Parts: sequence; C-alpha cells; structure tokens
Amino acid sequence: MLDNFKIREVQLEKKDIVIKGLSKSFDGVQVIKNIDLEIKAGEFFSILGPSGCGKTTLLRILAGFIESDSGVVYLGDKDITNLPPNLRSTNTIFQKYALFPHLTVYENIAFPLRMKKMDSDYIDTEVKKMLKMIELEEHASKKPNQLSGGQQQRVSIARALVNKPEVLLLDEPLSALDAKVREKLRNDIKMLQKKLNLTTIMVTHDQEEALSVSDKIMVMESGKIMQVGTTREIYEKPQSLFVADFIGKINFLNDGSSIRPEHIKIVSEVDTESENKTIMREIESWEYLGPSYRLFFKNNKEVLKVEVPCSMIDEKNLYVGSKFLLELDRNHYINFDSRV
Repeated sequence: MLDNFKIREVQLEKKDIVIKGLSKSFDGVQVIKNIDLEIKAGEFFSILGPSGCGKTTLLRILAGFIESDSGVVYLGDKDITNLPPNLRSTNTIFQKYALFPHLTVYENIAFPLRMKKMDSDYIDTEVKKMLKMIELEEHASKKPNQLSGGQQQRVSIARALVNKPEVLLLDEPLSALDAKVREKLRNDIKMLQKKLNLTTIMVTHDQEEALSVSDKIMVMESGKIMQVGTTREIYEKPQSLFVADFIGKINFLNDGSSIRPEHIKIVSEVDTESENKTIMREIESWEYLGPSYRLFFKNNKEVLKVEVPCSMIDEKNLYVGSKFLLELDRNHYINFDSRV
C-alpha cells in the first residue's frame, strides 16, 4: 500500500524506552516479574510468548491502560509511569480494530485531530494523506462495517499514525485476519515503520510474524524475560530450551545438543572426510508442506524432524519404515548453558 506514497518527514525527537523493575499482579498472581528492558528509538520490537505469559499486560502498562505495582517507564528522559494514555505520545492498534461504527472512514481517521481541536484545513490535508497511504481514498465515505477486516485494520493504522506518535503499540493487530491478508499487511506495516523510523512495539504469539518484521524480539514466559536479541540471535542462538523450542522447529538430541531441521540433510553415502555426524534412520511419518516435506525419523526415544525440498526426494520413497542416511551439520549444533 506504500508503493506510490511518499511520506512527509516528521521531525520528532527520537527517544529510547527504558523499563526498570516493572512488576504487576492480579488477584495475588504476579503476571509481570521485575522486568528490566531497553528499546532503542526507531526499533521494531516484538514481545513474543505463549498465552498467559504477561506480554499483553506489559504492552497495556506501556500504553497507560494498566498501572504497574512497581517499577518505572521512561520515554527518553521523561518518566511516563503515571501518565494517562493521552499524554504519553503513544498510540495503540488493537486486534479488534476499535473503530467507531457510526463514523465514516474519513471521520474515524480525523477523530484524534478533532479531539485536539486542530484546524479544519490541517485535518483535511492530513486525513487525505493517510487515506492515500492506506489506499482507501475511494472508501472515505464508507462505514467500517462496509469494509473487509484488512481494510478496517488499515483504517486503524491510519488513525494511529495521523496523530504522529513517538511510539506505536500493536496488540496482536493481525491475528483476526486470514493468512494472505495478514502477510501483506505485516509487510506494509514494516515498510511504513522503516520509512517513518517509528519506534514500534508489537505483542504477538506468532513466531513467523515476529521473525519477519522485527529488529529485536523479547521472548517471555510466566512473566519473565527469557531472552532479548535480534531475530537471528533468537533463532540461531537460543539461550534456553524454552526459547529454542518456542521459536521454530528444533531437534533435541540424546547427547544434549540440539539442531534445526534445515541443518539435517539426506545423503547417499557417508563422507569419511567430513566431521559431520551421519546416521541411518527409519521414517515414522511425514507432512507435505508445499515446497518441502517435513519428515519424522524415529530411533528409540529420539525423533528427528527433517525438512527436505520436494525436488530433492521422490514421494514413492516416502513410506513408514523406509530408511535414509542422514547427515547432521555439527557447525549448526546448539548447546545451552542453562537447561531452563
């Protein structure tokens, strides 16, 4: 949606977000546990974890919708811990769009500016820019219920950005959309975020979504930070069994090492000069994934998952009990300091 749209540069002072000692409990259950975190200005930062890990609570504290029990939140050198949402220079996009059903697309986008009592000419100019950006100029007079889910979420994005926030907060914004629309919209959001150099924090439980758009990811479990790092660090160098198992597919080997399925390949013979491990295994089951097969090989208690391009294997050789020689790339073994 951004191909033909040139965004006017907005001169804002970019500020890091610093969180110190943040905790929160509900009914005696601690859902956020002493969080210390720094998010750099201009980053696309994703908070990733299973349901109930505390990620949405953390986002709502950052937005000002929930008060923390302890700790502080800084935006640059300003303590925003106790500020209401409207004074934080943040805007939140929700899963449910949260559009006003009685207002048109135009009026929904204009609403934040009208609340600020901005000049009508300024409002008209900014709203039309947003409509062009989200490619909904022809739908300006429609009500939300006349739009598709993807279109409604675009309106939500435009309404958030017309306010020129310093921080954009995304609360699982794409989870209600079908896969194809979700993929396109997340790419649009990433392009827009980079063009504006806008600090963006997204909560999601979707690993692929987080890996595809983020500069950094924080993985949470039971209210605690398990790991913070770049997408490659999180995927290739997980610091615990939990992170390794939660992000993508992985094989836990009997010797205590781990390896991703893509680093195991089917070979026709043992390479005596290679330092890689070669083993013979029987197929237990398999899945057709379109461009590849995911094969499951069983040997005693160890099950190996291997992903093979369809062009590299003949389907007639895929049956329970068929044997394959597998080579495990030792350069891609993952070992943990902690067995968390």
